[in-house]
Amino acid sequence: MKTKVNLLIMVLVAAVAFSCSNKELESRIAKLEGKVAELESKNSPASPNLSAAKEEPEVKPDGPLPSFEFPEESHDFGEIKEGDVVEKIFKFKNTGEAPLIISSATASCGCTVPVWPKEPIGVGEEGEIKVRFDSKGKPGIQNKTVTITANTYPKVNRLKIKANVQKADNPS
Repeated sequence: MKTKVNLLIMVLVAAVAFSCSNKELESRIAKLEGKVAELESKNSPASPNLSAAKEEPEVKPDGPLPSFEFPEESHDFGEIKEGDVVEKIFKFKNTGEAPLIISSATASCGCTVPVWPKEPIGVGEEGEIKVRFDSKGKPGIQNKTVTITANTYPKVNRLKIKANVQKADNPS
């Protein structure tokens, strides 16, 4: 099922890459990204036939677990110029009872790149995830999601960024 979700995400990324100039398509893609995130959060299979397979709910593991505590899980860059590259650092603290290990952080679009700590974050320690957004070829309102997979319960956490990208006068 993870393969199906990855395939759907790859199709969305390809659609975004080839539709940068069409505002209607970008709006549709943003809506689809939201639906994918909703399906992932419900642990539903991301396939055309959603009723074919019954997904078992995530089971909380026994024993001590790490836990994310983000003071801020979303950020609005406001208005930026097309072509601007902006960054946001999301700080977090491991408020759980075991070392926190982030296995991956993926963005909903190739224009958004997350950087996360590869080493375990000890109990009570802090870390940060840097999210970089390149607005080149992305005019209009942009909503991007970074999906973080870690040894927490639940396994998936999300960060969101938003920007209103003002179309460049002389697109290159």
